[in-house]
Amino acid sequence: MLPARPLDAIDQDILRILRADGRASIRSVAERVHVSRANAYARINRLIDDGVIRGFSASVNHERAGQGASAYITLKIVQNSWRTVREQLQELPGATHIALVSGDFDVLLLVHAPDNRSLRELVLTRLQAIPEVLSTRTLLVFEETDLNGPPP
Repeated sequence: MLPARPLDAIDQDILRILRADGRASIRSVAERVHVSRANAYARINRLIDDGVIRGFSASVNHERAGQGASAYITLKIVQNSWRTVREQLQELPGATHIALVSGDFDVLLLVHAPDNRSLRELVLTRLQAIPEVLSTRTLLVFEETDLNGPPP
């Protein structure tokens, strides 16, 4: 793994632009950060090569995509079972973010489901069937704002 390289103000601006619009052209990025197209192209490629930019994706409005119920689910798991649990969580329908954390629980999982009935099924049937999961707590999301995506 390469050591982290400090990002200058132009790199930070490029990242901000691409987080808001991953489809922004090199030309528009260059104009907005006041560098040549060749410089913007080289910087973006360096950010990709250095692993700073991991890829480009669409920002999804989950409610409009038929996934109107969202929840953060905390999990307590068997000690040293993180890799096994992570593999199983990645297979869950609607799982969009998984984090190993410290504190009162071990894992934080963000899921999106069509409705509360589907969410209930996911928690009670799928999650609690994983042998390494000791307990769960579900926090329903009433409203969310994606700080890295385009404005609503």
